[in-house]
Amino acid sequence: MIFKPIPLNHFINIYKYKVQYVFKYVCNTYNHENYIEQALHGFLMQKTTFPFEILIHDDASTDGTPTIIRQFKRLYPDIIQPIYETENQYSKGVSISRSFQYPRAKGKYMALCEGDDYWIDEYKLQLQYNALEEHPEIDICSHGALVINNEEKITRTIEPYENQCVIPVSKVILGGGGYVATNSIFIRSSLNINYPEFRKILDLDYAVQIHGSLRGGMLYLPQLMSVYRENSSGSWSSRIKNNTEMLRTHRERIYKMLKKLDDETNGKYKKEIYYKIVIGKLKTILETVYRKIAH
Repeated sequence: MIFKPIPLNHFINIYKYKVQYVFKYVCNTYNHENYIEQALHGFLMQKTTFPFEILIHDDASTDGTPTIIRQFKRLYPDIIQPIYETENQYSKGVSISRSFQYPRAKGKYMALCEGDDYWIDEYKLQLQYNALEEHPEIDICSHGALVINNEEKITRTIEPYENQCVIPVSKVILGGGGYVATNSIFIRSSLNINYPEFRKILDLDYAVQIHGSLRGGMLYLPQLMSVYRENSSGSWSSRIKNNTEMLRTHRERIYKMLKKLDDETNGKYKKEIYYKIVIGKLKTILETVYRKIAH
């Protein structure tokens, strides 16, 4: 893909608005040389009535990802705000978003998108912004997404509902982290001021979805406005997919997170929480049996 710089006058009008409406994109990336350009283009093409910044964290990529980010930084110095690590923080057990990204996401709203995914609708953010402005009782908004494979072919969609609706917390818990696409998540930044204990245990998108839904549910928009790359090179999911120990550890952290959620919500969602734990453990047993038979 050859990137065509978006004219700077595309952004001039929105920067006349007051700083209180500054919006933040949080983009974490690692070895996404083949994808980061498309992700950044999806951010920059957004047509909004509010100013925004793109907060990028590169976790010491060993490919050309940092070089591409620097090229974009030169083109849009006031919009793109990168952090370049010299040592990989994820391998040290550091929560990238909680340690580096969320503390500097001071705007009213925040959107998530990993460096190997991208947005395809230029009004995505404006639609989600409008939706939450109209629903002050809700803290999180998501939407439909396309899923593609390494050959860039659409394999399925992530769209739990056909129409706009409010998804209750119970459904979000039962749905798991893949219930909606991470790159569709749009939240009030105030969620990151006082972390509940369960998010301190596991702060991946599943915990964010649950936390965002606790006050008023999750507002869902049916439009397909983003693309999720399944098992792309360098992605977190591809790193743990075939690593039995990493997968086991990750699932144990999910169970621990859910049990803490149960404590913090006084057992309100006990049935859904323990269903997820039991199903997860059964899945692990079946995978273990399958591996033994296969070998």
